Amino acid sequence: MPRLHSNDVSAASTTTDRGLHPFLVAHRAGNQLGDLKAAEELGVALIEADIRLFRRRLEVRHLKTLGPIPILWDRWHLAAPWRPRLELGQLLEATAQETELLLDLKGRRMEIAEAVRNTISSFLGARRFTVCARSWRLLDAFAGLPVRRVHSVGSARQLRRLLGRIGDGQLEGISVHQRLLNAESVAALHAVADLIMTWPVNHPDRAEELLRLGVDGLITDNANHLATAAVLGAPS
Repeated sequence: MPRLHSNDVSAASTTTDRGLHPFLVAHRAGNQLGDLKAAEELGVALIEADIRLFRRRLEVRHLKTLGPIPILWDRWHLAAPWRPRLELGQLLEATAQETELLLDLKGRRMEIAEAVRNTISSFLGARRFTVCARSWRLLDAFAGLPVRRVHSVGSARQLRRLLGRIGDGQLEGISVHQRLLNAESVAALHAVADLIMTWPVNHPDRAEELLRLGVDGLITDNANHLATAAVLGAPS
């Protein structure tokens, strides 16, 4: 996969291009409009939103459904199926123009990537977007667009697979679970990626440790606490 340079696409400004390094990502803050506004007021670099395709709608939620049954669940949590569901179009309308969204695509169907690409197309050139997926082939739908594509890695097996398949190529970004990171793995990831983000990072001590290892972005459920703890001043 070729690297995306700012002079290749006029709207390809990214977080590191703007000098925000290291930076915070507000984990799942885009899933609720109230959390979105709070994260925007805090001034975090990116705001993450989980995107699912359900009955041809791009819904913004982390909770899953039971196949075609509209019951929402996640581990030990159940939610009423009749509650209003935020859709991607509504999120885009509510988001400030200067806010960079990190859209985490859930599932493996190429239809979700194509639907997201079509939904954000009218905003490209005026907004910054990062797209992330555990199913890496979904990222191909955004090739050639001013969108940063991030490969998500949640297991040691996935990490080995990623490092084994890249070769001499360079990825635009990688988002990797923090339990997989140490000095050796971070060095290997920097050799194949322009940007390394990690999740979940909610405690200042762990945040400082990861920054010292060379991680660029911290995906956190506690952006306000990490911001006030001044962990971004730690050497990376």
